[in-house]
Amino acid sequence: LRDLGVLPSFSRPRVSNDNAYAEALFRTAKYCSRWPGLPFGSLDEARVWVMEFAAWYNNEHRHSALKYVTPAQRHGRQDAAALKQREQVYEAAQRGNPERWARGVRSWKLPGHVYLNRERDAQQQAG
Repeated sequence: LRDLGVLPSFSRPRVSNDNAYAEALFRTAKYCSRWPGLPFGSLDEARVWVMEFAAWYNNEHRHSALKYVTPAQRHGRQDAAALKQREQVYEAAQRGNPERWARGVRSWKLPGHVYLNRERDAQQQAG
């Protein structure tokens, strides 16, 4: 693996190229309806599939960590409008049928910034 430039992982917390992140992405790919039923016929066929998967993942797949907006919506700053509309739909549903709601409407707010190593970044800024 080292000859191919693959670095070994020692399960470092909150590191984007660690095994847990790779496993989560692989699970998303594997359970995607686009997952091929048969092995790829060629390297080019595999590359085309990966490019199509990446486009789907970024532009169509709604991520739970992003309150079910797509990465493209988040990066294009379209997430706030989509989440505001969703919040209004939920509030209207609650008003229309309040007995179905034990608690208030869930928060559809996303944080302003997303961090991978927030603790480390905070330590570096303090030091």
